[in-house]
Amino acid sequence: MKIIHRVTGKCIFESTDLTIKETILSAVSKKANLRGADLGGANLRGADLRGANLRGANLQEADLWGADLREADLRGANLRGANLRGANLRGADLREANLWGATLCDCNMHKAKISYRRKTVEIQFKEIKDE
Repeated sequence: MKIIHRVTGKCIFESTDLTIKETILSAVSKKANLRGADLGGANLRGADLRGANLRGANLQEADLWGADLREADLRGANLRGANLRGANLRGADLREANLWGATLCDCNMHKAKISYRRKTVEIQFKEIKDE
């Protein structure tokens, strides 16, 4: 299976895996550069994508429920309508990412970087303890 660049149409990564999820996991484990990959609509539920370079990737409508995206580079990625419920985005870089309509319920965004009106914001959370 091949992972194709969303603009050039060139093959970014190729493997003998049978599914796009297996191919992506293989690419990430080999530290392949997935910058600009066309992964729209991919089923990546629970995928280990820690530290992946997905800068500028198309992940529109992708199912990333429970995915581990810690320290992933998602700058400029299209996550429009993506399901990120329960995903771990701790330390992920989401600056200039399109999150329109994305589901972010129950996800960990501690120290994730996002941008608003071209200003970078780092998300910090404090633990609230019941008294």
